[in-house]
Amino acid sequence: MEVDRIAHELESLAPEQALETVLTLNQSARHCLTSSFQAEDMVVAHLLKQRIPDLPVLFLDTGYHFPQTYEYRDRMTREWSLNLVNVLPAQTVAEQESAFGILYQNEPTRCCQLRKVEPLMRALEPYDVWFTGLRREQSPTRKNLKKVELHRLPTGKNLWKVSLLAHWNWEQVWQYADANGIPYLPQYDDGYLSIGCQPCTALPSDPNNPRSGRWSGTKLECGIHTFSTQVEK
Repeated sequence: MEVDRIAHELESLAPEQALETVLTLNQSARHCLTSSFQAEDMVVAHLLKQRIPDLPVLFLDTGYHFPQTYEYRDRMTREWSLNLVNVLPAQTVAEQESAFGILYQNEPTRCCQLRKVEPLMRALEPYDVWFTGLRREQSPTRKNLKKVELHRLPTGKNLWKVSLLAHWNWEQVWQYADANGIPYLPQYDDGYLSIGCQPCTALPSDPNNPRSGRWSGTKLECGIHTFSTQVEK
């Protein structure tokens, strides 16, 4: 079908060429980028801001991020003049912990659902094309990632989910970052390879699986990319 055909055509293209194709096919679309400000996201943001300077950059502000992540987010937002959109859960951290206890300890999947999945699905509603920094190499759960997928929101709306770096390896990410002078999260210098909420992020236990340090090894995904309903037509 159309999305599969486009994904096949983009597979052999460099990110810059794939981006041009996506923008050409969606000239009147509303675009956004989701970003946790990890290295891949910053590479995609660098590519996109040259073409769409006012692109909304959606950051899931769970309230549990590392202080360094918030500091880096704010610094890069200023330096790159990013159109940052902080996506907030329905409850503050204090409200959620008062109502349900420390969910990230006892029910991490529910915590992710409340603080990440549900807020993002609501925040994506106005958009037609959703750019991500996802890569196949990041995790076994992402090995079949396509550069373009059709993503269905809970409301039934479909949008393009575009992962320009799907085929890249870790070395290519850092080569691009170095070549373009892109600063990075300081946690990388401490050995972290996948950086999310501080209570649920540790050094990777498996060097071949960057996300093996997430959620104490009990799972590899928050639910946005694996468990959200996706359809391809």
